This record gives sequence, structure tokens and C-alpha cells, in this order.
Amino acid sequence: MLLYAIIFITSALIFYTIGVWGEKKQGVLKKWHLIIFWIGLLCDTLGTSFMGKISGSALKMNLHGITGLLAILLMLFHAIWATVVLYKNDDNMKQNFHKFSIVVWAIWLIPYISGAIAGMSR
Repeated sequence: MLLYAIIFITSALIFYTIGVWGEKKQGVLKKWHLIIFWIGLLCDTLGTSFMGKISGSALKMNLHGITGLLAILLMLFHAIWATVVLYKNDDNMKQNFHKFSIVVWAIWLIPYISGAIAGMSR
């Protein structure tokens, strides 16, 4: 189960990083970015679910647990907001969306890094 958790969490990092920085580099939100955001969220949710089963608890009240929950909620909001932006097809919203994406990505890195450090220290 640990192997699946690692694969999904690492896949989330890869997909989310490609989506966020691809959007930043291209300067405008595109449909493929949205697809990558949703895949990243799915991978993160699956990886987190496996980790929760391994640890015996879905949420621990520590830095990693709280920031992890915040990160998943922000990723969900981010993906929904990206869907709305593309649905509305507003060019200004599409061009400015990446500012929000980078903040969500940076917050997501906190539980990813804290989890990796905690995992290596065991």
C-alpha cells in the first residue's frame, strides 16, 4: 500500500507542477491545464487516502495533516475555479489565473515536503 501512496503522491506533484508552470509559461489558462489540475487532484486524493489507511487515521492534527487538508481543499477550489474560468471564456480571467495557481501550488508543497521528510526520518 505504501508503494501506491508514493506513486500517487509523486504523480500529483508531477501533474500539478506541469499544469501550474505550463499555465504560467503560456500566460493563459487552457483546457489541457484544467485536465492536468483535475488529474493532479485525483492523484493527490488517492495518495492521501492510501497514506491515511497506512497510518490508521485520515487526518492528524499536526502541521502535515492540517496543511495536507488545506492543500486538497485548495486544489479542489483551484480546479473548480479553472473550470468556471474556461466555461466563462473570459480572456482577462484566463490570463490572470496563473497568479492564484502558483499560490496553491506553493501551499501544496508544504505537506508534500513535510510528508517526505517525515517518511525518510522513520
